[in-house]
Amino acid sequence: MSNRPATIGQLRDSGWESVPVKTEIRRNAIARVRAGEPLVEAVLGYEDTVLPQLENAILAGHDVIFLGERGQAKTRMIRSLTGLLDEWMPIVAGSEINDDPYHPVSHHARELVAEKGEDTPIDWVHRDARYGEKLATPDTSIADLIGEVDPIKVAEGRYLSDELTLHYGLVPRTNRGIFAINELPDLAERIQVGLLNVLEERDVQIRGFKVRLPLDVVLFASANPEDYTNRGRLITPLKDRFGAQIRTHYPLDVETEMAIVAQEAAPLADDGLQVTTPEFMAEVVATLSQLARQSSHINQRSGVSVRLTVTNAETLVANAARRALRAGDDVVVPRVSDLEALAASTSGKVELDTLDDDGGEVIERLVKQAVLTVFRDRLDVGQLRGVLDAFDGGRVVHAGEDVAATDEAHLADEVPALREAVVALVGADERPAVIASAVEFVLEGLHLSKRLNKDEDHRGTRATYRAR
Repeated sequence: MSNRPATIGQLRDSGWESVPVKTEIRRNAIARVRAGEPLVEAVLGYEDTVLPQLENAILAGHDVIFLGERGQAKTRMIRSLTGLLDEWMPIVAGSEINDDPYHPVSHHARELVAEKGEDTPIDWVHRDARYGEKLATPDTSIADLIGEVDPIKVAEGRYLSDELTLHYGLVPRTNRGIFAINELPDLAERIQVGLLNVLEERDVQIRGFKVRLPLDVVLFASANPEDYTNRGRLITPLKDRFGAQIRTHYPLDVETEMAIVAQEAAPLADDGLQVTTPEFMAEVVATLSQLARQSSHINQRSGVSVRLTVTNAETLVANAARRALRAGDDVVVPRVSDLEALAASTSGKVELDTLDDDGGEVIERLVKQAVLTVFRDRLDVGQLRGVLDAFDGGRVVHAGEDVAATDEAHLADEVPALREAVVALVGADERPAVIASAVEFVLEGLHLSKRLNKDEDHRGTRATYRAR
């Protein structure tokens, strides 16, 4: 930063121009669009729905409220918008509210500029420091957002009438930047009223001080739909001041859900294990969430977050790793028998519409439906006639947590029709653990298609497949 201007005079000589923050964001957004780059990073599934509306709002210079259920990347989108700010911005040195060197508004900055003129020192602020965020809670106060008289400064001998006794809140401290409020309806109504001037007149007034601070700030907010939360509501005048209300949504298809999981799921932190999740198993996890969002047994106003899909994917791998470690294997490949573990990671993330069910049966039905859906999408039951013939001949197959991968994989060598199905699922991968996963998937799919019988032990860890 040593080559950057250090005084207002040097800044002026450099040709730097002061522009409103919305103009700055618009300018950088236009550059991204022209370059074919997305406005926000690492947000999938919104390319044709949410992001065009966000582009419109930014080009129009509007404040935005994102409306959507939990786990729809509202906060992530807002935070990523800092990438549309210039990397560095000059401020009057020592300013608490990012005073523009050409247009200072705070008492400190005005006095400093009046005293030193073109020799006024300036600091440079990185774009990340120009973002402010507050989670709205019922105990949030005007002092938190706007500011308050600082009793410590008064105790030091300053007069209450002295502007220097003010302690600025989060909004003024984010001057010339982006300020975000999450869960906006949870703010008490009287606090929401305090934001009206910020959104319309672009200024704040603290306590009874006559001074009004003109602010240059763009406001983003997030909220759950009003029919979901009973904890608060958005007052009409505040809602009216947002230029755009953008409705977010969950992934519209399984492919997007799988892509989000691949991006977000934490890898198993052990270099000694080789983890492979077959695509059909990843699809089962994603399909489970998609089906849950359509289920009449689950409260859809509460939503079924993508966090459920990510957590289920991590749990599935963790259960497969636990099974592999107990068996002394280094290769970790989830199987259908590992889906039992999803009950624990799912039950806390969905709300049932029935009061007499702990959710276990509902989750079990959804898991089975997900397996059957993926099975029908990937395989044709009619082409598995040879597998059924093998069972009609008296074959019995054991599968489950305590059955070695080599034992399950051996079945594919004995039944040619099963080998064809395995190849269709996993290609040329000949690792026993991968083949065993495909074998279990085929057998479970045939069972759910009512072509095979399945018996489970009382613990649910071992299954026996036989002819009907």
